[in-house]
Amino acid sequence: MGDEGKAAKVPTDQNAQQWSGRVDGSGAQHLRWHQLIAEQESENLSDAVALIGFRSDAGVLRNQGRIGASEGPAALRSALSPMAIHKHRTLVDLGDIVVDGDQLEPGQERLAGAVVQALSSGALPVILGGGHETAYGTGLGLIRHLADDRATRLGILNLDAHFDLRDESRRTSGTPFLDLYQEMQRHDREFHYAVLGISRPGNTAVLFEKAEELGVPYLLDEDCQPEMIWQFVHAFLERIDVLYLTIDLDVLPASVAPGVSAPAGYGVPFERILAVCRQVVASGKLVVADVVELNPRFDIDSRTARSAARLIYEISVG
Repeated sequence: MGDEGKAAKVPTDQNAQQWSGRVDGSGAQHLRWHQLIAEQESENLSDAVALIGFRSDAGVLRNQGRIGASEGPAALRSALSPMAIHKHRTLVDLGDIVVDGDQLEPGQERLAGAVVQALSSGALPVILGGGHETAYGTGLGLIRHLADDRATRLGILNLDAHFDLRDESRRTSGTPFLDLYQEMQRHDREFHYAVLGISRPGNTAVLFEKAEELGVPYLLDEDCQPEMIWQFVHAFLERIDVLYLTIDLDVLPASVAPGVSAPAGYGVPFERILAVCRQVVASGKLVVADVVELNPRFDIDSRTARSAARLIYEISVG
């Protein structure tokens, strides 16, 4: 690995070529995402936003969900392309990691490697999923990046209708945070994991018991009032030093996010999820994020993709 900020080659499988859109001019006041990303070089990633696609359906298929999340990264780039730039920050697209068929575990290893490289270069990696199996690769990369820094308290904040703490014989989109718990145990790290937006009908009693066993704080979707959300997130941020934010789009109401594997019958209003994104950015502790479970095959008028793009915008340059 080179010096801080100097980017070694990030091990993605291919470069994405999906940035295009309206051009109003070439001046700074006219710029949109597709223009800025098109001009960026990945030579220096210091303080850059580094987008990494994870094209995977394997975890969703193993979890008996609706496949199509592998098409998510392309749909997210399309939705991000026309967004206006109001605050300059280097934006770099590092391409896609592609999971072929059921080859999930090798794909997660490659994603972890890409996250390590981006973090070591001083970037904010933002991973475009993919099913929530994406999270294991993202989290594993952060754990490895901090391998020599045991004093730093690593926290995972999941905005999700589900705990994703299933105990299965192999990794799925429903197991990533139990998988990461076990990984942290191997590295002698404390497990700081919190979930906002939990659906009581969407999680079995066993999963609530597992959350209690692991000391996982959670906020039910029906309890997600603005003050309660702020206090919940604030209390979690107080316990940690660096944050991994993972957003499963099924945390949003189905009217806002129909294009997911498991649409929410209740969900947390979009503006409250947006407020969480702003709160964690303002904390200065956010070091990596992913947005997962977009399934363009079931989206309506790109509703889900546009909502997700706005959240990515706030995390990145808002």
